[in-house]
Amino acid sequence: MKSVAIIGAGITGLTAAFYLKRQGVPVTVFESGSRAGGVIQSIRKDGFLAEFGPNTILETSPKIAQLIRDAGLESRKLATDPKAEARYVVRYGRPIEMPAKPLGFITTPLFTAKAKLAVLREPFIKPRRDGVEESIGQFVVRRFNQEFLDHAIDALVAGIYAGDPDKLSLPHAFPKLKALEDNYGSMIKGQIFGARDRKKSGEVAKDRAAKFSFDEGLQVLPDTLAAQLGDSLKLNTPVTKLTQTANGWRVIAASGEAEFGAVIYCGTAYKLAELVIEAVKKISNSTFSEISYPPVGAVVLGFRREDVTHPACGFGMLIPKIEGFKILGTIFSSALFPNRAPAGHITLTSYIGGARYPELGLLPEKDLIGATLADLRVLLGVKGQPVFAHTKTWPKAIPQYNIGYGKYRDLLKELEAQNSNLVFAGHYRDGVSLGDSIVSGANIAERVKQLL
Repeated sequence: MKSVAIIGAGITGLTAAFYLKRQGVPVTVFESGSRAGGVIQSIRKDGFLAEFGPNTILETSPKIAQLIRDAGLESRKLATDPKAEARYVVRYGRPIEMPAKPLGFITTPLFTAKAKLAVLREPFIKPRRDGVEESIGQFVVRRFNQEFLDHAIDALVAGIYAGDPDKLSLPHAFPKLKALEDNYGSMIKGQIFGARDRKKSGEVAKDRAAKFSFDEGLQVLPDTLAAQLGDSLKLNTPVTKLTQTANGWRVIAASGEAEFGAVIYCGTAYKLAELVIEAVKKISNSTFSEISYPPVGAVVLGFRREDVTHPACGFGMLIPKIEGFKILGTIFSSALFPNRAPAGHITLTSYIGGARYPELGLLPEKDLIGATLADLRVLLGVKGQPVFAHTKTWPKAIPQYNIGYGKYRDLLKELEAQNSNLVFAGHYRDGVSLGDSIVSGANIAERVKQLL
């Protein structure tokens, strides 16, 4: 059986390696860093559990639940607390709960009567059929209005991409929204009439998908997959060059070189741009350096319960740019899962920077905490100082699927078509969520198995 090299030990690479190895395919995973898991990072300290990347996995595909079963982690899986479903969006300088039901939308103070009428009018707006690539911002203004963009979608985009709605591509960053208009002529009609198709595929919309983590945080998943790979995982081993051979690819890494039947690249787009690839047909991969990855700072703060006025018992709050705060949003971490904070305390996880304020994402730890605290004092009524504080800076956090992103996906397809047994998977291609990356890894494992 031919062996497979996997570059990158984030969740995509680990998932692909896990499934290939289960099917008897020899794998070697090359990771340039000192740990597996990529942006998934959990620490427990002083009774607090801090997450520095994603906080939950959305169970949008049956393949996600299957991985948890296959990895033997069902007993450690934790669903979010049913009482923590409330989501808040900041308006008028305070967090307002998002309506969970249609009647709530009619009465919510989150939107003016004009915005509510725009939503009721949306099913009657003609769909766009001219093939022009829109930003998510242009799409929302066209189908709803500016207020809906400024006070709802801008906040949502900050929570998913830490991005700019006027730059993010509708078909690439939010393909399912575009599909609703293409297939049903309306987002609201699509939500109603598309339920049958979603049920048939087994997929669940992200706003309805179950959310979960593990008893010791999300890092349980990559740690478990890495342990099952054993010596097949090579940490602190960056790959510098790929050379095509008659039977596959020669991988040149810090530890030496070896030949493989196939190579799966699961790293980042900016690292792909730096990788030297010698192939029969010349490969131009430097263009991937153009993909924007704005910096994001994660700030995890623990407080005595009595020092936070807001109940903080929902999922969290998102903050539109128009409100003038520095943080993008805050997750009420200790409300979601048990044992995230000591008794009588709460944990709040905030994010700062992104495409909105990239310079803030690179602030020193003291300034990150100070900026976050200043906003939390206003928004949640925080008093005093945190009893726990930990930060993590991601200088290049999330790839931005901006207008024109299709050229990068087209180039990846071209590279695969021209160079047999060299394939690409991960968040720069198949979606930026943790669930997207798991599905990407599972799918690429199936594909490569068929190539060998």
